[in-house]
Amino acid sequence: MVLSLEVLREKAQQCEQKQRNKYATLEQLSAFEVLLYEVYVDLRPKPSDYDVRRDLVRIFNEIAKEIYDYSADAPVIEVFGSFSMDLFCAKSDLDLSINFTSRKANTTREKKIQTLRKFAKKFYLLQRNGFVYGVYAVTTARVPVLKVVDQGTEIECDISVENWDGISKSKIIYMIGAIDERFRKLSFLMKAWAKAQNINSAKDQTLNSLSIILLVAFHLQTRNPPILPPFSALFRGNASDLLLLKYPINLYSQVNSD
Repeated sequence: MVLSLEVLREKAQQCEQKQRNKYATLEQLSAFEVLLYEVYVDLRPKPSDYDVRRDLVRIFNEIAKEIYDYSADAPVIEVFGSFSMDLFCAKSDLDLSINFTSRKANTTREKKIQTLRKFAKKFYLLQRNGFVYGVYAVTTARVPVLKVVDQGTEIECDISVENWDGISKSKIIYMIGAIDERFRKLSFLMKAWAKAQNINSAKDQTLNSLSIILLVAFHLQTRNPPILPPFSALFRGNASDLLLLKYPINLYSQVNSD
């Protein structure tokens, strides 16, 4: 038997209400809300966490210029992922994209791998001099990536090439977070909970961060009254942006965008 979306939603709401009545009084829910807010405040990054990541982006751009001898062909290193969504914590990875062209260009996989190897050669030298460690190129992943850990901050950086998909998704999530602060708070808490339960790692075949965030968005869209509008209303004039969220990266892709 195939149930309609309306029937499934009604059954889910009935189950949710039943569990709420069974295990929590209004006073307990209020106390739990206070506790969650305290956890959120405690885990949120400090101003210094923002500063060190901005410094790393600046340093990586300087390294890119050195690699390409300060020529006009030198790429620009752009940040995406949890930092650009403002959904990161102090221990979060930093996702970076090496961008040469506009997003309309189609860079081949071979070219991306060649670029990562060129950067890896530079970072192996920096590793020998003690500036970074853990340099490792993952060229067999769906999205080839170069991993490197900054020695001073111990922030792990995942570097890909022309990751326009990740950049676009990050900007969209940041924009949606500006609609209602509850979306950003709940997404942050759900990511922290999933990581604590070891179910926030796509490489281990669990949920990647974007999937968790989209589940939070769907939850808020289906409240009565809705807290967030449907994405179709937000991106009515741009179908490509809507498709980015309708068909997110595979839940079990080998490279997880944090």
